[in-house]
Amino acid sequence: MAPVTPAAPRVLFVTHSGVLGGAERSLLDLAEHWPAERRLLVLAEGPMEAAARARGIPVEVMPLGALSAVRRESARPGLGALADAARVSARIAREAAAVDVIHANSQKAFVVAAGAGLLARRPVAWHLRDILTPRHFSVTNIKAAVLLANARAATVIANSGATADAFAAAGGRAGLARVVHNGLASDRFDAVTDAEIRALRDALGAGDAPVLAVCARLAPWKGQHVALAALAALPAARLWIIGKALFGEDDYARGLVDHARALGVWDRVRFLGEREDVPALLCAADVVLHTAVEAEPFGRVVVEGMLAGRPVVASDDGGVREILRAGESGWLVPPGDPAALAAAVRDVLAMPAAERAARVARAREEARSRFSLEAMLAGVVAALAAVSAPRSRT
Repeated sequence: MAPVTPAAPRVLFVTHSGVLGGAERSLLDLAEHWPAERRLLVLAEGPMEAAARARGIPVEVMPLGALSAVRRESARPGLGALADAARVSARIAREAAAVDVIHANSQKAFVVAAGAGLLARRPVAWHLRDILTPRHFSVTNIKAAVLLANARAATVIANSGATADAFAAAGGRAGLARVVHNGLASDRFDAVTDAEIRALRDALGAGDAPVLAVCARLAPWKGQHVALAALAALPAARLWIIGKALFGEDDYARGLVDHARALGVWDRVRFLGEREDVPALLCAADVVLHTAVEAEPFGRVVVEGMLAGRPVVASDDGGVREILRAGESGWLVPPGDPAALAAAVRDVLAMPAAERAARVARAREEARSRFSLEAMLAGVVAALAAVSAPRSRT
């Protein structure tokens, strides 16, 4: 990939999560293609380490300890968590001595990185990938994070305007947040062949039936139950549910199986778990669904569906509104409304082929131009270069 201007600073990327969710995959894309020296520090064990090494990213793992057990809804951490936070901050500070800026990829990462930045005299950027509302975080948690950001963040990189607006509404300092949308490479989607698509559909027993695909971690707010309810109103369709529970939502994942049976759609659903062939699966589907019942900070699968060249029906909320334009590049429906979701799918399938192809083509070009890996990289480089000390980047 060609170098990005302005000159990129040396970066220590820090993430608290060792699993591979959307935020972690976006970080891997960023770190893999960073056009300057970079390191990745992962504060938990898990597949993130192996994924980083496979991409040639220098990576170290240092578990957070008790701090990892502090949940989003918790009002305050315990003494053990605070002690571990101090320990991890000191370690990050030592690592940061060799770079120009610390990039924190999550709220927990930012909490420990903020202290490290003070110790190492390095600016800290918080890449905010969550919508800060009481639905997802305790009020105390939000206030503490925003106060810390106002005091210690050199910049806040928001993955959507919706994310930036929520930060401002929570008391974020004016001008601190800048929007850099997530970006994806299109090459893995472009490489999918017709033969691969036919093989996948045959292997999954799709036949000629219209296939709907949902790709997200299994969690109540991601709304896989909404997709199942919509499927009950679409008797000719099949549904592929791609993803697994990542953050303790195993009861919900098990409940989806029971829900499918209760709705009488079990024989038309495939629970595929976590897959490495997501581009091929989305290309092999007929319609890609985004079913979040709460505001999505960005909506990575929406862009993936656009790059796959498939119609996308998505929840009309959050960052998704910045990606899809209803009636032009996709279909938007009220969140949590199975009837509206089913009706939109019927509209997609009933649309004349030429008209549907034209809309899908527009969506694909928008994804390539507005949500490319290059655009994301340029935006983050500019954000970090703006707050890095010039003396450090010689």
